[in-house]
Amino acid sequence: MAKPFEFADFVDEFQVPFVYFNHQEGYWNDEGDYIEEKDEPIPMTGIVLPLTENDLKYAEAGTYSQKEKKLYTVDPLEEGRLIEYKGDKYTIQAFKDYTDYADVYIYLARFRDK
Repeated sequence: MAKPFEFADFVDEFQVPFVYFNHQEGYWNDEGDYIEEKDEPIPMTGIVLPLTENDLKYAEAGTYSQKEKKLYTVDPLEEGRLIEYKGDKYTIQAFKDYTDYADVYIYLARFRDK
């Protein structure tokens, strides 16, 4: 059954590249060597927008600044993970769950100082 709001084509049309860092915990391999934890970079695409005036108000996650972004993607991301867009790093901090109604995921990306 199709979702009432289908935005995936919109995301495809206006997508920009960003890098999602998938965190992998350290582990012991079969040879008994410890493999260090790492953040594996995964190239992705989505729509990255500045926050609107309404978004810049105080919310559950604290106050927002103009450096924060809204991210629309057709792929689910894990909160707390790092992304990089145009050389700047952001932490995926919040997720608005519209998955019952729409075919995209909407996240808040918090700016991180280098």
